Amino acid sequence: MAGQSWQVEGIEFSEKAAQAAKKLGYRVHAGPLETASRPDEPFDLIIGWMVLEHLHNPVGGLQKLREWAKPGAWLVLSVPNAASQSFLFFKNNWYDLHLPNHLYHFTPHTLELVLEASGWKLEKIYHQRILVNLIASTGYFLRDKGYAKLGQKLIDVPQQAVRWNYVLYPLAWLFSVFGQTGRMTVWARVK
Repeated sequence: MAGQSWQVEGIEFSEKAAQAAKKLGYRVHAGPLETASRPDEPFDLIIGWMVLEHLHNPVGGLQKLREWAKPGAWLVLSVPNAASQSFLFFKNNWYDLHLPNHLYHFTPHTLELVLEASGWKLEKIYHQRILVNLIASTGYFLRDKGYAKLGQKLIDVPQQAVRWNYVLYPLAWLFSVFGQTGRMTVWARVK
């Protein structure tokens, strides 16, 4: 976005990653959202990619972001989809369960409730067209059934996601039509 002349800044929990971004000239708060201070100017767009499920207080975090937003601002979040059939099927072997790092899991309905409680209005949900999490979940399942080598190969697929995303795109597109991919991106606006 900076390459498109946007003024950008970020929050990064990892000190190492925050320092790398700062070396590139970006304004980045190193630490959790809870310790970040109010920006100099309110935001038009706030993006959280695979972050909401890690917050100890998702409603409080979203309220804080709401306070930092301009009237009519957009919020875009990407989170695992706990309403997917893969979660219901794999249960403890669901790749996106990611315990203890994921503190909360959301369905489209619960995410809408959390957004509403924090001053945002859900506008649209897009089901991401990727299936690597389904493959990794299968790997966890197979590993638990005694197929350690094959299971680990499948668990490692997300690290090679670019290649697999192209191969699986037609099937991922079909899954997304029915809201059954493991990840969703939501667009919300300031209420």
